[in-house]
Amino acid sequence: MATNIGMMDSAYFVGRNEILAWINSTLQLNLSKVEEAASGAVQCQLMDAVHPGMVPMHKVNFDAKNEYEMIQNYKVLQDVFNKLKITKHIEVNKLVKGRPLDNLEFMQWMKRYCDSVNGGVLHSYNALERRDACKGGKETNKKAAPSQVSVRSSSSTFKSQASHTSKKTDVHANNASHKATKVAVDSVAQAYDKQITELKLFVDSLEKERDFYFGKLRDIEILCQNPEIENLPIVRAIQRILYATDDSSSVMAEAQAMISQQQSAQPPLSPILEASDEKPKQETQKRKDICTVEFDMAASSTLSPRQRLSDISDVHYCGSPLTNC
Repeated sequence: MATNIGMMDSAYFVGRNEILAWINSTLQLNLSKVEEAASGAVQCQLMDAVHPGMVPMHKVNFDAKNEYEMIQNYKVLQDVFNKLKITKHIEVNKLVKGRPLDNLEFMQWMKRYCDSVNGGVLHSYNALERRDACKGGKETNKKAAPSQVSVRSSSSTFKSQASHTSKKTDVHANNASHKATKVAVDSVAQAYDKQITELKLFVDSLEKERDFYFGKLRDIEILCQNPEIENLPIVRAIQRILYATDDSSSVMAEAQAMISQQQSAQPPLSPILEASDEKPKQETQKRKDICTVEFDMAASSTLSPRQRLSDISDVHYCGSPLTNC
């Protein structure tokens, strides 16, 4: 019984059409694409076909449309694998996306495993009756009912072709298997090429985004190196963040502490600075006083002696300190 199968095993060279014919004939379905089995319900019933009674079919949901519903089906399948000690890893995140290549590879493995159990012979397995116990199983049976005749004919045709192929000579069999292998390899290669192209485009977009933000950071670094502002606390804090070698949150805390520490360290204005601010005012007042004295001297020089005496008497009368002389 094969559980772990290498990528170069012949099971992975089985064509898409052969896989679909095998599923439809075994479970009496009418699938046209392999990715229609992405919900995991088909895989659960295939395990029920080769291991009757091992799968709790009442937990299987054939009407699963959302990813969380599909995941429940794969949980049931994983439980069956654990009971049977099957070490096959189920890549649920890829399968629920419905990608053709991922689902094809998993169904190729399922066919290889089912063929290894009792030679792939199913003893009186009633797929329709077992599916009735599932959620959405009856609706699935109704959809598959009109096509049962074509399914049976394709199944009989598939079996007759298999028996006819076994009767051919070894040379013809080898040629046919070589052609089938080549077609399968080409289809797989095309799918891989498509995925590689998508990944390259994704990487290109990431590189453009990286270069854009790197250019922004480089502009900030050049600006911070300006001699006129490089000693400012905010600039040093920015440089601390730019040149940090780890992603620790303490870097941001240290930068904020640098700014807060510088603000708290600024001293209040000293009396010397206040005196220096008042000095221009004092000089301005002195200039005004000098101009007033000069104006008075010029006026007194033009007065007559009699007018000067009258002015002096006015000063005596007004209570000036000069009366004490």
